[in-house]
Amino acid sequence: MDNPLSITLVQADLVWEDIDQNLYVFDAILKTITQPTRLIVLPEMFTTGFSLDAPALAQTMDGSAVAWMVKRAREKGADLVGSLLIREKGGLFNRLVWACTNGKIYWYDKHHLFRYAGEDRYFTPGTERLIVEIDGWKVSPFVCYDLRFPCWTRNVNNDYDIALFVANWPASRRAHWRSLLVARAIENQAYVVGVNRVGTDGNAMVYSGDSTVVDPGGEVLFHHTPGPVTHTITLSHDVLQEYRRNFPFWMDADGMV
Repeated sequence: MDNPLSITLVQADLVWEDIDQNLYVFDAILKTITQPTRLIVLPEMFTTGFSLDAPALAQTMDGSAVAWMVKRAREKGADLVGSLLIREKGGLFNRLVWACTNGKIYWYDKHHLFRYAGEDRYFTPGTERLIVEIDGWKVSPFVCYDLRFPCWTRNVNNDYDIALFVANWPASRRAHWRSLLVARAIENQAYVVGVNRVGTDGNAMVYSGDSTVVDPGGEVLFHHTPGPVTHTITLSHDVLQEYRRNFPFWMDADGMV
Protein backbone atom coordinates (compact mmCIF):
# COMPACT_ATOMS: atom_id res chain seq x y z
CA MET A 1 0.00 0.00 0.00
CA ASP A 2 1.38 3.38 -1.00
CA ASN A 3 2.38 6.00 1.55
CA PRO A 4 2.13 9.31 -0.32
CA LEU A 5 3.59 12.58 0.96
CA SER A 6 2.19 15.97 -0.02
CA ILE A 7 4.69 18.84 -0.15
CA THR A 8 3.94 22.51 -0.79
CA LEU A 9 6.57 24.64 -2.54
CA VAL A 10 6.40 28.38 -1.83
CA GLN A 11 8.21 30.41 -4.48
CA ALA A 12 8.03 34.06 -3.42
CA ASP A 13 9.67 37.45 -3.63
CA LEU A 14 11.45 38.59 -0.46
CA VAL A 15 11.52 42.01 1.18
CA TRP A 16 15.15 43.10 1.54
CA GLU A 17 16.46 42.87 5.12
CA ASP A 18 13.03 43.24 6.73
CA ILE A 19 12.18 40.32 9.00
CA ASP A 20 8.81 41.57 10.19
CA GLN A 21 7.60 42.45 6.70
CA ASN A 22 8.64 39.07 5.31
CA LEU A 23 6.80 37.26 8.09
CA TYR A 24 3.76 39.38 7.26
CA VAL A 25 4.04 38.43 3.59
CA PHE A 26 4.39 34.73 4.34
CA ASP A 27 1.46 34.88 6.75
CA ALA A 28 -0.67 35.97 3.82
CA ILE A 29 0.77 33.26 1.58
CA LEU A 30 0.19 30.50 4.12
CA LYS A 31 -3.46 31.50 4.40
CA THR A 32 -3.89 30.69 0.71
CA ILE A 33 -2.75 27.09 1.22
CA THR A 34 -5.99 25.14 1.54
CA GLN A 35 -5.01 21.86 -0.09
CA PRO A 36 -3.96 19.16 2.42
CA THR A 37 -0.19 19.09 2.86
CA ARG A 38 2.34 17.72 5.33
CA LEU A 39 5.38 19.83 4.47
CA ILE A 40 5.60 23.50 3.46
CA VAL A 41 8.94 24.68 2.07
CA LEU A 42 10.07 28.33 1.99
CA PRO A 43 13.20 29.72 0.25
CA GLU A 44 16.67 30.28 1.69
CA MET A 45 16.96 33.32 4.01
CA PHE A 46 13.23 33.83 3.68
CA THR A 47 13.15 36.54 6.36
CA THR A 48 15.84 38.80 4.85
CA GLY A 49 16.87 37.84 1.35
CA PHE A 50 20.49 36.80 0.76
CA SER A 51 22.04 39.48 2.96
CA LEU A 52 25.50 39.34 4.48
CA ASP A 53 24.60 41.91 7.14
CA ALA A 54 24.33 39.00 9.53
CA PRO A 55 25.51 40.78 12.70
CA ALA A 56 22.57 43.17 12.44
CA LEU A 57 19.93 40.75 11.17
CA ALA A 58 20.70 37.40 12.80
CA GLN A 59 18.41 36.18 15.56
CA THR A 60 18.79 33.46 18.14
CA MET A 61 16.77 30.27 18.02
CA ASP A 62 14.50 31.93 20.59
CA GLY A 63 13.84 34.87 18.26
CA SER A 64 10.65 35.94 16.52
CA ALA A 65 11.32 34.12 13.22
CA VAL A 66 11.72 30.63 14.67
CA ALA A 67 8.80 31.24 17.04
CA TRP A 68 6.72 32.22 14.02
CA MET A 69 7.67 29.00 12.23
CA VAL A 70 6.72 26.84 15.20
CA LYS A 71 3.38 28.59 15.61
CA ARG A 72 2.47 28.43 11.94
CA ALA A 73 3.46 24.76 11.65
CA ARG A 74 1.10 23.94 14.48
CA GLU A 75 -1.70 26.04 13.00
CA LYS A 76 -1.35 24.62 9.47
CA GLY A 77 -0.89 21.02 10.59
CA ALA A 78 2.18 20.83 8.36
CA ASP A 79 5.90 20.94 9.05
CA LEU A 80 7.44 24.25 7.95
CA VAL A 81 10.97 24.53 6.50
CA GLY A 82 13.15 27.45 5.44
CA SER A 83 16.56 28.96 6.16
CA LEU A 84 17.34 32.11 8.15
CA LEU A 85 20.18 34.01 9.75
CA ILE A 86 20.93 32.62 13.20
CA ARG A 87 23.35 33.75 15.91
CA GLU A 88 24.55 31.05 18.30
CA LYS A 89 27.52 30.57 20.63
CA GLY A 90 29.46 33.44 19.09
CA GLY A 91 28.93 32.23 15.52
CA LEU A 92 26.65 33.20 12.64
CA PHE A 93 24.89 30.53 10.60
CA ASN A 94 22.80 30.25 7.47
CA ARG A 95 20.53 27.77 9.19
CA LEU A 96 17.72 25.72 7.73
CA VAL A 97 15.09 25.35 10.42
CA TRP A 98 12.55 22.53 10.31
CA ALA A 99 9.57 23.25 12.56
CA CYS A 100 7.31 20.26 13.24
CA THR A 101 3.61 20.33 13.98
CA ASN A 102 4.27 19.05 17.51
CA GLY A 103 6.63 21.94 18.31
CA LYS A 104 9.86 19.99 17.83
CA ILE A 105 12.62 21.77 15.90
CA TYR A 106 15.39 20.32 13.75
CA TRP A 107 18.07 22.34 11.98
CA TYR A 108 20.80 22.06 9.40
CA ASP A 109 23.58 24.63 8.98
CA LYS A 110 24.64 25.31 5.39
CA HIS A 111 27.87 23.42 4.79
CA HIS A 112 29.13 24.98 1.56
CA LEU A 113 29.30 28.73 2.04
CA PHE A 114 29.19 30.78 -1.17
CA ARG A 115 32.75 32.11 -1.39
CA TYR A 116 32.00 33.94 -4.65
CA ALA A 117 29.70 36.32 -2.73
CA GLY A 118 31.78 36.39 0.46
CA GLU A 119 29.42 34.26 2.53
CA ASP A 120 32.39 32.37 3.95
CA ARG A 121 33.70 35.58 5.58
CA TYR A 122 30.64 36.00 7.76
CA PHE A 123 29.21 32.57 8.51
CA THR A 124 30.34 29.38 10.16
CA PRO A 125 29.85 26.29 7.97
CA GLY A 126 27.81 23.38 9.24
CA THR A 127 29.55 20.06 9.70
CA GLU A 128 26.68 17.56 9.92
CA ARG A 129 23.94 16.47 7.57
CA LEU A 130 20.37 16.06 8.73
CA ILE A 131 17.71 13.48 7.95
CA VAL A 132 14.19 14.09 9.21
CA GLU A 133 11.54 11.37 9.21
CA ILE A 134 8.02 12.47 8.35
CA ASP A 135 5.14 10.03 7.85
CA GLY A 136 7.50 7.18 7.00
CA TRP A 137 9.61 9.28 4.61
CA LYS A 138 13.23 10.28 5.17
CA VAL A 139 14.08 13.80 4.01
CA SER A 140 17.57 15.30 3.89
CA PRO A 141 17.57 19.11 3.60
CA PHE A 142 20.34 21.24 2.10
CA VAL A 143 20.85 24.94 1.36
CA CYS A 144 21.49 26.46 -2.08
CA TYR A 145 25.23 26.17 -2.89
CA ASP A 146 25.30 22.67 -1.35
CA LEU A 147 23.60 21.58 -4.59
CA ARG A 148 26.89 21.85 -6.49
CA PHE A 149 28.69 19.27 -4.34
CA PRO A 150 27.62 15.65 -4.97
CA CYS A 151 29.90 14.13 -2.34
CA TRP A 152 28.14 16.10 0.43
CA THR A 153 24.66 15.19 -0.81
CA ARG A 154 25.52 11.55 -1.59
CA ASN A 155 22.74 9.14 -0.67
CA VAL A 156 24.70 6.23 0.76
CA ASN A 157 22.60 3.07 1.23
CA ASN A 158 19.40 4.96 0.45
CA ASP A 159 19.67 6.95 3.67
CA TYR A 160 17.06 9.41 2.43
CA ASP A 161 14.04 9.37 0.12
CA ILE A 162 13.95 13.09 -0.68
CA ALA A 163 16.76 15.63 -1.04
CA LEU A 164 15.37 19.09 -0.30
CA PHE A 165 17.13 22.28 -1.44
CA VAL A 166 16.10 25.79 -0.40
CA ALA A 167 17.81 28.56 -2.32
CA ASN A 168 18.43 32.13 -3.40
CA TRP A 169 19.81 30.98 -6.76
CA PRO A 170 20.33 33.81 -9.29
CA ALA A 171 18.73 33.86 -12.72
CA SER A 172 22.15 34.20 -14.35
CA ARG A 173 22.90 30.59 -13.38
CA ARG A 174 19.41 29.14 -13.69
CA ALA A 175 20.58 26.50 -16.19
CA HIS A 176 22.98 25.15 -13.56
CA TRP A 177 20.19 25.02 -10.96
CA ARG A 178 17.86 23.05 -13.20
CA SER A 179 20.54 20.65 -14.43
CA LEU A 180 22.00 19.99 -10.99
CA LEU A 181 18.61 19.22 -9.45
CA VAL A 182 18.05 16.54 -12.08
CA ALA A 183 21.58 15.19 -11.63
CA ARG A 184 21.16 14.89 -7.86
CA ALA A 185 17.93 12.93 -8.36
CA ILE A 186 19.46 10.50 -10.85
CA GLU A 187 22.70 9.81 -8.98
CA ASN A 188 20.97 9.39 -5.61
CA GLN A 189 17.85 7.57 -6.84
CA ALA A 190 15.70 9.87 -4.75
CA TYR A 191 13.13 12.58 -5.23
CA VAL A 192 14.61 16.07 -5.33
CA VAL A 193 12.68 19.19 -4.35
CA GLY A 194 14.18 22.62 -5.03
CA VAL A 195 12.54 25.84 -3.80
CA ASN A 196 13.98 29.14 -5.00
CA ARG A 197 12.93 32.78 -4.64
CA VAL A 198 11.89 35.28 -7.31
CA GLY A 199 12.30 39.04 -7.68
CA THR A 200 15.30 41.34 -7.27
CA ASP A 201 17.23 41.78 -4.02
CA GLY A 202 18.97 44.78 -2.48
CA ASN A 203 22.13 44.03 -4.43
CA ALA A 204 20.22 44.15 -7.74
CA MET A 205 20.54 40.37 -8.08
CA VAL A 206 17.67 38.90 -10.10
CA TYR A 207 16.09 35.55 -9.23
CA SER A 208 14.09 33.42 -11.66
CA GLY A 209 12.43 30.97 -9.29
CA ASP A 210 12.53 27.73 -11.28
CA SER A 211 11.32 25.78 -8.25
CA THR A 212 11.36 22.15 -9.30
CA VAL A 213 10.43 18.62 -8.28
CA VAL A 214 12.27 15.69 -9.87
CA ASP A 215 11.50 11.98 -9.53
CA PRO A 216 14.16 9.30 -8.81
CA GLY A 217 14.62 8.62 -12.51
CA GLY A 218 15.31 12.24 -13.36
CA GLU A 219 11.89 13.13 -14.76
CA VAL A 220 10.72 16.64 -13.88
CA LEU A 221 7.34 16.42 -12.15
CA PHE A 222 6.94 20.15 -11.56
CA HIS A 223 8.73 23.30 -12.64
CA HIS A 224 7.71 26.95 -12.34
CA THR A 225 9.46 29.84 -14.07
CA PRO A 226 9.58 33.46 -12.83
CA GLY A 227 6.72 34.68 -10.70
CA PRO A 228 5.38 33.78 -7.26
CA VAL A 229 3.67 30.42 -6.91
CA THR A 230 2.42 28.12 -4.20
CA HIS A 231 2.19 24.55 -5.46
CA THR A 232 1.34 21.31 -3.67
CA ILE A 233 2.54 18.02 -5.11
CA THR A 234 2.01 14.47 -3.84
CA LEU A 235 4.92 12.05 -4.10
CA SER A 236 4.54 8.27 -4.22
CA HIS A 237 6.66 6.08 -1.97
CA ASP A 238 5.72 3.01 -4.03
CA VAL A 239 7.14 4.61 -7.17
CA LEU A 240 10.40 5.31 -5.35
CA GLN A 241 10.75 1.78 -3.99
CA GLU A 242 9.86 0.16 -7.30
CA TYR A 243 12.43 2.26 -9.13
CA ARG A 244 15.14 1.28 -6.65
CA ARG A 245 14.21 -2.40 -6.94
CA ASN A 246 14.23 -2.33 -10.73
CA PHE A 247 17.46 -0.34 -10.99
CA PRO A 248 19.55 -1.13 -7.89
CA PHE A 249 22.48 1.06 -8.95
CA TRP A 250 22.89 2.25 -5.38
CA MET A 251 24.28 -1.18 -4.43
CA ASP A 252 27.40 -0.51 -6.52
CA ALA A 253 28.03 3.04 -5.31
CA ASP A 254 31.33 4.14 -3.82
CA GLY A 255 31.35 5.32 -0.22
CA MET A 256 32.01 8.98 -0.97
CA VAL A 257 30.92 10.55 2.32
